Amino acid sequence: MSTEEVRLNVEKALEEIRPFLQSDGGDISLLSIEENDTLVKVQLKGNCVSCSINQMTLKSGVEMTIKKYAPQIEQVINIE
Repeated sequence: MSTEEVRLNVEKALEEIRPFLQSDGGDISLLSIEENDTLVKVQLKGNCVSCSINQMTLKSGVEMTIKKYAPQIEQVINIE
């Protein structure tokens, strides 16, 4: 899978999860895909920034959804 295909698949994954985040007053943006397309850096926004379960959302929601679309992704991290 090319780098551009990985980026498109990660964007599709974020589009799938974005409505759930927005329903709680949050959002998410893709910042970069690095380390040979294995690391995704995102930024949680709005209510997601101060939410007490944002790390669980990041791992159980965002990371799982991204891996469904782009299985080569190994890690998703939030950059504040």
